[in-house]
Parts: sequence; structure tokens; C-alpha cells
Amino acid sequence: MTACWTSAMRALVAATLLLATATLMLVAVNTARAAGALAVGKCGAYGQAYDFSNPKAASRSALGKCEGKSCRIVITTRHACAALAVDGTHPCGGHGWGKGSRLGVAENAALRSCYKDGGHNCMIRTFFCDAKG
Repeated sequence: MTACWTSAMRALVAATLLLATATLMLVAVNTARAAGALAVGKCGAYGQAYDFSNPKAASRSALGKCEGKSCRIVITTRHACAALAVDGTHPCGGHGWGKGSRLGVAENAALRSCYKDGGHNCMIRTFFCDAKG
């Protein structure tokens, strides 16, 4: 019975160490890929990129996804969230964006910015959070 108990304990310890190692590797990968960018153009056009290795790479990707020549990067993130809000009844009208440590903070900032820009029926058009590590 003691030999059986010892074998079971060894197996349990080995499994726990394996799980801990896998978890640390996953955290390291997510932490390394924790940059994002939001590009905005006219009439609700946008491009977003997240979980990139650095803000420059994320910015290139976001600009590549945004349709139109007027697109520009408005937010870059590192371990954060971003959101874009547009006026739902007039997409070429008021719009705004926000950034924050949590999604709700970013969305609230985007909505406030949209209303401040003259939007009357502002709604979240897109959002993202990059890896937080």
C-alpha cells in the first residue's frame, strides 16, 4: 500500500509540474504578443490589429485593413483595450475612440468622444483587447 501511495504521489507531482510549466509558457507567449492598433478613416472605415509583437507591426496591419486613403492610426495599445464608436444613424458624422486598461473603460471613452464630436446615436463599431499577460 505504501508503494502504491508513493507512485500515485509521484504521478501527481509530475502532472502538477507539467501543468505549471505549460501555464508559464502560455503566459510568456501572450505577454510577448501584447500590442495593438486602431486605424480610423472617413464614414466609419476602420482597421484593427491586436496581439502583435510590437505597436509598429500592429499599426501596419491596422492600416492595411482600413479602407480609404484617409485612414490614420489613432490608438496604439500595449496590454490594453481600444474601442471605436460611430453615430449609428450618420456614419459619416460624429465618431470617437477610446483606450483603457479594461474593455468597459475603452468603450465608455469612445462613446463620450463620439458624442463630443457631434454624434447623436453613438454606438460601438468595434473593440479589442490585446493580451494582458
